[in-house]
Amino acid sequence: MDRAMTGAPVFSHGVSYAGKVWYEGDSIPWFVMNDIYVFSPLVFKSKTQAKKYYKIANNIKKVYPIAVEIQHTINSCIAHLDSLPDKRAKDQYMKQMEKELKRTYTPRMKKLTFSQGKLLIKLIDRQCDQTSYQLIKTYMGGFKAGLYNAFASLFGASLKKEYDPEIDDRLTERCILLIESGQM
Repeated sequence: MDRAMTGAPVFSHGVSYAGKVWYEGDSIPWFVMNDIYVFSPLVFKSKTQAKKYYKIANNIKKVYPIAVEIQHTINSCIAHLDSLPDKRAKDQYMKQMEKELKRTYTPRMKKLTFSQGKLLIKLIDRQCDQTSYQLIKTYMGGFKAGLYNAFASLFGASLKKEYDPEIDDRLTERCILLIESGQM
C-alpha cells in the first residue's frame, strides 16, 4: 500500500537559496535544505469535522511552545538536581522550583481553555516521555501528584493521560511535525 494513502508522512527536503560562497576565486551558490513533511490531503466528511481539525491545529499552535518550554525547564531542573550533594539541598531546590513554576505558569495556565489544558497534558507526555502525573510524583512526591490529579479530575481531565501518536493523537502529531518543520 502506498504511504500517502495510509496517512503516513513522506519525508522530503525543502531547498532555499542562502547566498554565495567564494572558493579559489569562483563563486559557488549556497543552499539550505530544510526538512519538510508531505502528507496526503485531509478529507473531511463534514464542515464540523473540518472545524474540529482547525480548532485542534490552533490549540496546538498556542500550547506546543509551552510544552517545549516545560521540557527545557524539566531538563535543566534534573541536571541541577543531579549536581546537588544531598537530599536536604535537593528538597530545598525542589521547593524553590515549585514556587518558581507556580509563579511562572499559573497566569499562563489560567488563560488556557479546557481543551487546551487537556492538550497540554498530552503534549507534556510527548515532550518528556513521562505523564504529568509521573513527573510530579517523581519530583514532588506521590501525595502532591495524587492531589493535583484529583483536582484535574474535578474538571474531567487526568494527569495520567498518555500521548498516542499512532491512533488517538495522529492529527495532533501531524500538526506538530508541520510546526516543527516550519510548514504550519
